[in-house]
Amino acid sequence: MTTDTVLITEARIHPDAVELLQGYRLVYAGTKFTQEELIELCRKEQPVAILARYGKFTEEVLRASPRLRVVGRHGVGMDAIDQAAAKRLGIVAVPALGSNSQAVAEHALGLLLACARRLAWLDKRMHEGHWDKVGYMGFELERATLGIVGCGSIGARVVRFAQAIGMRVIVCDPYLAQDQLPPGTTKVELDELLTQCDAVSLHCPLDDSTRGMLDARRLALLKKGAIVINTARAGLFDEAAMQARLHANELQLGLDCFVDEPMTAASPWVDTPNAVLTPHVGGTTNGGLRGMAVGAAQNIVRHLKS
Repeated sequence: MTTDTVLITEARIHPDAVELLQGYRLVYAGTKFTQEELIELCRKEQPVAILARYGKFTEEVLRASPRLRVVGRHGVGMDAIDQAAAKRLGIVAVPALGSNSQAVAEHALGLLLACARRLAWLDKRMHEGHWDKVGYMGFELERATLGIVGCGSIGARVVRFAQAIGMRVIVCDPYLAQDQLPPGTTKVELDELLTQCDAVSLHCPLDDSTRGMLDARRLALLKKGAIVINTARAGLFDEAAMQARLHANELQLGLDCFVDEPMTAASPWVDTPNAVLTPHVGGTTNGGLRGMAVGAAQNIVRHLKS
C-alpha cells in the first residue's frame, strides 16, 4: 500500500470499489459533515483523490489539498463540483457515466406510473381506513404522449420503457440530431414538447442553459393534469411556480431531487398536493450503488496512473 490517500465522502462503498482502490489509504468522511469539516479533513489528510458522493466541492475544498489530482464522482451529476476551479487547479473532475442509468430510468418509470394511477394518495387513504373505489379515475398511459428532455443513457432507457407500454414519445435534446434519437421518436423544441405531452420526464444536467428551464411561463404550456417527472437534478424547474400549479390541481409531479436537501419538516413540499416525493434515491439500488462506486474508483485509478 502507498501512503497516497483517497478521501471518500461516504460511510462505506461497494466492496468491488474498495478492491479497486486497495493500493491506496482510504479515509471515509461519513455522510454528514459541514463544509468547514470537509475542508479541514482535506487539509489534514492531503488526499490525492476524492471519491465524491456527499458534499459540495468548492474551490476552497479543492485547494485544501495541494496533492489532489482527481475527483471521481459517485454518480453522473457534476453540479456539486466547482468544475471551473478544478480546471484552474489542474484537477480532473470526472463522472461515472452510465453507472446508474438503469436504476434512475426505472425510478422515473415508477414515479410516472405512481402519478398516473395516484398510488401514493390511494395508499395513504387506504391506511386511513378509506375505500375510494367510487369516484376514483386513473390515467391510462397507452397512446398518451411522453416528452423526454435530454435523451442520453437514462433518457433513452425511459424511451424504451414508455414505448413498451404503448406511449408515443417526443424528444427535446439540442445535442442530438433526429437520426441519433431512439427509433420511433420525434425531435421537437422544448415549448412544442410541453404543449403536446401528457407527461414529461427530465433527464438533462444542471448548468447555465438548463437552470430554471421550466419557469412559470413554460409550466403554463402544459396540459391541465399533465405529469412532470424529475429524477435528474434540482433546479431544472422553478419550485415555487411548480408548487403553485400543484396546489391549483393543474399538474402532477414525481420528484426525486430538491433544491434544499435534505428536505425538512418546514419545507413547503411537505404539504404540497399532487406530488409523489422520494429522497434523491433514483440511483440507489444494488446495481446502481455498485456501478457508481466502481465507476468512480475506476476513474480515480485511471487518472492517478496516467
